[in-house]
Amino acid sequence: MNIDHYMTDLGQRARTASRAMARATTAAKNNALATIASALEQDITVLKEANARDCAQAQEKALDAAFIDRLTLSDAALRTMIAGLRQVLSLPDPIGEISELKSRPSGIQVGRMRVPLGVIGIIYEARPNVTIDAAALCLKAGNAVILRGGSEALNSNLALARSISSGLAAAGLPADAVQVVATADRAAVGKLATMTEYIDVLVPRGGKSLIERLMREARVPMIKHLDGVCHVYVDSAADLTKALTVCDNAKTQRYGTCNTMETLLVAASIAATVLPPLCRLYQNKAVALRVCARSRTVLEQAGIASLADATEADWRAEYLAPILAIRIVDDLEAAIDHINTYGSAHTDAIVTEHYDHAQRFLREVDSASVLVNASTRFADGFEYGLGAEIGISNDKLHARGPVGLEGLTSLKYIVLGHGEGRR
Repeated sequence: MNIDHYMTDLGQRARTASRAMARATTAAKNNALATIASALEQDITVLKEANARDCAQAQEKALDAAFIDRLTLSDAALRTMIAGLRQVLSLPDPIGEISELKSRPSGIQVGRMRVPLGVIGIIYEARPNVTIDAAALCLKAGNAVILRGGSEALNSNLALARSISSGLAAAGLPADAVQVVATADRAAVGKLATMTEYIDVLVPRGGKSLIERLMREARVPMIKHLDGVCHVYVDSAADLTKALTVCDNAKTQRYGTCNTMETLLVAASIAATVLPPLCRLYQNKAVALRVCARSRTVLEQAGIASLADATEADWRAEYLAPILAIRIVDDLEAAIDHINTYGSAHTDAIVTEHYDHAQRFLREVDSASVLVNASTRFADGFEYGLGAEIGISNDKLHARGPVGLEGLTSLKYIVLGHGEGRR
């Protein structure tokens, strides 16, 4: 296969399809989403068989647990995908919405209209759920999309693509509106990232090595985040019960996700109260603890052992594993300074009953999502009510945080006149 010719052909067909999608009615787009959801329900056995082949191959290659976790289409994952499709279906269609319409002294009216971005390229690794999530959001936002999943999920992605194709056909929408790259050749990634004449935005979802490669090579603008070094800060005014619940969930609900807590910060004045029960909880769940010197003193006085010393590298680490870095800080200001120094501007949380402390944390922590008394695991498009998210951005332009429908659109100016000419 000639990759340049193959990818160029995909791009040309996607550009043509994007024009049809831009004028597609809400009813047609919703009909396609409903049909795709029904097809997934009918094809669950086939989908799981295809995914099992991918998972078996990943295990044969001795890929790590976090990778296989992202690859696996469990019953719960499939249910979430289907629910996400239907949630996107139920969302208002943003395309064509006019806002900020104002009359000018000249007699014209000036406003802004929400429009599709055009053609979106999605590059992802062992996350077959992205095939459905991305297709749903791109379709509802009136875009065409080219999906390039990792070779480890190729069987799963091709099976999912068949469900998507049936939904598009039933709704009378162009089949080329959603195209799955059918080769595992890495050259396809490089070509997709440079096709500025056909691709308007690139959304990479995968490991740090993929994102770093694309940051070096891409010419197409990207919506991305490099990593998720997420924190929970237990404030001096924290409620102990809330702290235990939030910190437990933020770390142990799921280890292999970008919104999992990797560093726990605790105010010195409350450390002796909150750290021992929290660390017992973590050790009962086989979470390895890497602690600062102050934390070690507090924990050893409470009879807690099997602790490793944290290094400077631990404060910047995205473990994606049952490992947690712990640091005692003097106060709120020290916690904010630590997060803004070592964090990845992804998701950070505070546990506190102090209103002013919460407000300061919200204002001063420079992250895409900042939470008060809630787990970092909520930083997700589905949990935010956006429907299935297409990714999370910790950049400040064009989108920030979980990227849903509006992040896949743009605004153009429109002018309504009555025959006026400029003086």
